[in-house]
Amino acid sequence: MTKGVRGTRDFYPEDMRVRNWLFERFHSAALSHGFEEYDAPVLETEELYTRKSGEEITQQLYNFEDKGGRKVALRPEMTPTLARMVMARSGALALPIKWYSIPQCWRYERTQRGRGREHYQWNVDIWGAEGVEADAELISVLVQFFRSVGLSSDDLVIRVSSRKVLEEVLGSLGISGEGFSQTCIVIDKMDKLPEDVIEAQLAELGLDSEAISTIQSVLSITDLSDMGTALGQSSEAVSELMAIFSLAESYGISDWIELDASVVRGLAYYTGPVFEAHDRAGELRAVCGGGRYDRLISTLGGKDLPATGFGFGDMVVMELLQAKGLVPEMPNGVQDIVFGMGPELREAAMRVASSIRTGGRSADLILEDKRMKWVFRHADRAGAERLVMVMPEEWAKGMVKVKHLATGEESEVPFESL
Repeated sequence: MTKGVRGTRDFYPEDMRVRNWLFERFHSAALSHGFEEYDAPVLETEELYTRKSGEEITQQLYNFEDKGGRKVALRPEMTPTLARMVMARSGALALPIKWYSIPQCWRYERTQRGRGREHYQWNVDIWGAEGVEADAELISVLVQFFRSVGLSSDDLVIRVSSRKVLEEVLGSLGISGEGFSQTCIVIDKMDKLPEDVIEAQLAELGLDSEAISTIQSVLSITDLSDMGTALGQSSEAVSELMAIFSLAESYGISDWIELDASVVRGLAYYTGPVFEAHDRAGELRAVCGGGRYDRLISTLGGKDLPATGFGFGDMVVMELLQAKGLVPEMPNGVQDIVFGMGPELREAAMRVASSIRTGGRSADLILEDKRMKWVFRHADRAGAERLVMVMPEEWAKGMVKVKHLATGEESEVPFESL
């Protein structure tokens, strides 16, 4: 009984320190761009995720019937919850909404490198802004985070496209509605499945070889001028993409983004610009992804509101940071170790520890009788700054002995001024 549920993780203190370090940088990147944090219950009604059938996510739910007979599910993603929250205060929220969260999400799927059955996902969304300026702002948030953890554009690329590219191509082929959604789901697997498998799945959707060839030709485009030639200069997709790349220059992040028309994102609710971050070496899954979803609320029974956002899991980026040697050594953060020499000085040591804590420093009090060798080893493991020793002769004079562990310097300090 020492193992947890398959696909889940235990976070020991050393793991929590790294997780907190990562989350602090999530917080910082979002807050620096004016976003506000929100949260919601991990348990939602099952219908929130099953209203739109045919998506892979509906097959991955941790769902059950509660004791009241209600069908509920652990959230597999945060966007439907956010949509529900926005709908609940429709008309009362000041627009645009710039919110972020770091929820734990659950999906029952095959575990593999960079993907478990639970993970934390940094979600950053803007609601109520129609222009691609909002999409560019999200990409800026991503770049700031990547820079804050030591990654550069040599390590990562943010691949940008638009669902409207595929919409225009498929529209010219007479494919729309449910056929369009199903085609997006298949194309989203292009980097995961062999080409012949993708072609077979597209053929199953009713596409002939000429249509498949046209789709493959357009989705292989990596240059905006070539995209303009393929779709025409009046193309709305081309216009939006040109605007995003122009805005990226204003942000000074052009070296981070590239056009990749094959990025479509599998979820049916995306409607416009979409993007994914990938490691340049191509060894990992997508680090994160997102895009515009202007018509999500109507699928849930509400009035639509322009929206764009991204989801950023904690697992793949940690794989990348570890591979690059960018995860810092994380001591437990205690500043002082307090040790009373012998049982008769334990209460005195408690007074000293309390005084230190009241003064705003963290202090770990040794609660048992230990040899000095153990105390020094413990202080070293903790990465503490000082060892504060309460010893008989010094305490009788109202003094304590303080050892600065980085330099080895020792001194006697009056308890009152500690």
